[in-house]
Amino acid sequence: MKIVYSQRYTEIYSSDPASYPGRLEAIVKELIGKYEFIEPEAASELDLLRVHDVFHLNSIKAKAHLYEIAALAAGGAIKAAYIAINDEASFALIRPPGHHASADCCWGFCFFNNIAVALASLRAENQIEKAFIFDFDLHFGDGTANILQSSNIVYFQPSISERTGFVSQTEDKLQREQGYDILAISAGFDRHIEDWGGQLITDDYFTLGKLVKIASEKNCRGKRFAVLEGGYNHDVLGKNVAAFLEGFE
Repeated sequence: MKIVYSQRYTEIYSSDPASYPGRLEAIVKELIGKYEFIEPEAASELDLLRVHDVFHLNSIKAKAHLYEIAALAAGGAIKAAYIAINDEASFALIRPPGHHASADCCWGFCFFNNIAVALASLRAENQIEKAFIFDFDLHFGDGTANILQSSNIVYFQPSISERTGFVSQTEDKLQREQGYDILAISAGFDRHIEDWGGQLITDDYFTLGKLVKIASEKNCRGKRFAVLEGGYNHDVLGKNVAAFLEGFE
């Protein structure tokens, strides 16, 4: 498995919690030496305009440093998607996150919808027709759902917040869903018992990763990638990501 990452993701681009210093460093510390790290390239305007309108693109471009990092995050998701389509699991260790970014607006620490941009790139290159997105972030990915509502990409986030129900609902959905070409994960870690959500334990992230791996091997020849969304307690974030990837790889 490959980790898509750039040192530039550690640059402080805003004042929100996703941009706090030390956040990505806590994850890198847990993963370094275990996986191969791959450098991404920034998403082009064409990549971004497959998902976002010109007004939204220009509103982010007006903040030059933010645009550079946000476009690089979207490019990291694209890189991870193409690694996955070539039969190797991948994880985009990126920020800013993306699942609250709609075509024409954004909020919740997000600017471009990384996972939607990545899937749009695959579709534009005729690499996929259908995809399945599993989002286990604490918050609903309204931007992703809005962008994809009229497409043949399925967006799923469990409706049960209690930890055993959350995992069992995920397992049931992953077992039933079929007919997709790639499995994409919005991987937010803020449901953890010591993070904002206070719901899942670290072992649950391993279980979620394993369920995703099994589903992808059954339905789309193992083609799977994940992108980082939330997760804000630096003391546990790295361990939670590492647990998920142990199951996911």
